Amino acid sequence: MTDFAASRAALARLRAGNDRFASNVRSVDAIASQNLRAALVDGHAPFAIVLSCSDSRAPAELVFDCGLGDLFVVRVAGNIVAPSLLGSVEFAVATFATPLVVVMGHTHCGAIAATVATLREEPTIPNSSIHSIVDRIAPSIIELVHANATEPDLRAAVRANARASTNQLRHGSRIIEEAIAEQRLMVVGALYDLETGRVDFFDVP
Repeated sequence: MTDFAASRAALARLRAGNDRFASNVRSVDAIASQNLRAALVDGHAPFAIVLSCSDSRAPAELVFDCGLGDLFVVRVAGNIVAPSLLGSVEFAVATFATPLVVVMGHTHCGAIAATVATLREEPTIPNSSIHSIVDRIAPSIIELVHANATEPDLRAAVRANARASTNQLRHGSRIIEEAIAEQRLMVVGALYDLETGRVDFFDVP
């Protein structure tokens, strides 16, 4: 397939799954996927990779109404891109030829809120490894915070951080860059709204 055909098909599948989730419906295939457990022991072929936040309210498999073997999910607070996380995405692209990567942030993200507080010199976290996450988020949202010092727009900050991670994936890996150049892979951003259950995809080529 060319012109990102497989990528667009995978994206359409995620959109349809999220429509079901937001409408409080589950597909028979997702429910029945538990019966595939034994068949998946020897291998799997996920149709999409999702880099998302660790927040318990934003599990990609449920948000996109998917079942066992459908998604390769990489979760970390703030959906940041660090070497091991980039390596996880590269592994799925190289091993499974998965045609789509989605970087999904979500509203009411604690990691984003903590970063905003730190940038406003209102530290709410101890001096610990948590700062390594905050330090990776800060560059993508610092201008937004300074431009709206009184009441920073957290939703815009979540979106900006997801966009930054999307760009890091697109340009930080030879494996990913080559797959994109050959139109075998699409990397897009997304924002999951906890209130509505809807996912808004952006930066779609």
